[in-house]
Amino acid sequence: MLVEIQKLYKIERFARNMRLTAAERKELRLDHALPILNDLGKWMAAESKKTLPKSPFGEALNYTIPRWDNLLAYLYDGHLEIDNNLVENAIRPNALGRKNYLFAGSHDAAQRAAMFYSFFGTCRRHKINPYEWLKDVLDRIPEHKVNKLDQLLPQNWIKTKA
Repeated sequence: MLVEIQKLYKIERFARNMRLTAAERKELRLDHALPILNDLGKWMAAESKKTLPKSPFGEALNYTIPRWDNLLAYLYDGHLEIDNNLVENAIRPNALGRKNYLFAGSHDAAQRAAMFYSFFGTCRRHKINPYEWLKDVLDRIPEHKVNKLDQLLPQNWIKTKA
């Protein structure tokens, strides 16, 4: 099974290296990954009949089989990734920072620190210099309309700056 899963990741590496569009990724997946996944699904169904349900492997199969259709969803949308590793790697520094600030002196201080971690993480995600963003926001916020504060969030800031 691990060899078959490695084949799926090889398809994803190829799509990433070739910089395929979402439509091209979908087509590639349907042509190459779907047959592999169909075989895996048949194999799991057969193995589940021969495996003790309370064994670790049986429990893994009993967990996976009912979710099989959801696991195949990435095949039909080229925007989706095969796993969530990219997202987890992107948010890990923010999550660690928020965890570290649990003991920031008070609950309110910890919440403020976590907010700044989120703001700076969003800046990094959108390739915005956090210093420039924060300086501009602090300069603009006194005259900015309260009902339009979302314009100052990092993901919207570039549009309003221009």
